[in-house]
Amino acid sequence: MASDEVLSQSEIDSLLDALSSGEVEAEELKEEEEEEVQVYDFKHPNKLSKDQLRTLRMIYEGFGRLVSTAISTQLRSVGQIEVASIEQLSYDEFIRSLPQPTVMSICEFHPFHGQFIIEMNPKVAFAIVERTFGGTEVETQNQIREFTDIEEVVLKKMTKKILNSFSEAWKNVADLRPRLKELESNPQFTQIVPGNDMVILATFNTKIGDTEGLINICIPYIVLEPIVSKLSAQFWFSASREEEDEGETKELKKSLTRADLPVEVELGTTNITVGQLLGLKKGDVLRL
Repeated sequence: MASDEVLSQSEIDSLLDALSSGEVEAEELKEEEEEEVQVYDFKHPNKLSKDQLRTLRMIYEGFGRLVSTAISTQLRSVGQIEVASIEQLSYDEFIRSLPQPTVMSICEFHPFHGQFIIEMNPKVAFAIVERTFGGTEVETQNQIREFTDIEEVVLKKMTKKILNSFSEAWKNVADLRPRLKELESNPQFTQIVPGNDMVILATFNTKIGDTEGLINICIPYIVLEPIVSKLSAQFWFSASREEEDEGETKELKKSLTRADLPVEVELGTTNITVGQLLGLKKGDVLRL
């Protein structure tokens, strides 16, 4: 019997009868209660509630759709990005899980303080490079090497497109304008927060053509903290509704600007005789 389970009146009566008759001992109930105790790690406490995680998943699902469209348009190849998981773990655990080399974009969480990471599996990165230069991603699926300067330029451009989608996906929560700071290939050289700090890690299954891999977005909790209170379903839907109302207002204004409106302007009048009209010459003044 779980500690948060609510019993009906009939169940309570049955339990009391069992205790009175001796069929169930109080000690047995205590033991059963103890078995349901959940382990809690105070070193790695969960920072986000279930409601906040659900809102975050909605944000990242929208982000995945936006990035899929951006990649497909840019590379002229079918791109699919879907949310695989959202976890709360320490920064050290995230770093240890990454391959080496990899593609880590260090980004600023502007206008808020702090940095976050967009990590791209090398297979996905090589597929993007190959498609950009007209090749096929199959040619470099098994390559593991450092990226050249020209390849890094291509990856930076793609990262900026991803950041545009990131801003669009978060617009109902905050007006984010993230900026790419630098690219790094060695996870061990990237330390944006202390190792014990908690991070929110979103993992995306990514497919470009025939190439599959992962893209990770790692945001330290301390960076996300200023807007955590807005990660609620109620705030999300109210912000969406306000945006919808604003869009309707813009459309109405746009329609009104195209409407024809007759306008007549009268500057003034005066009365003159036919004789005065026939006698008008250059320089005469008619007072209105």
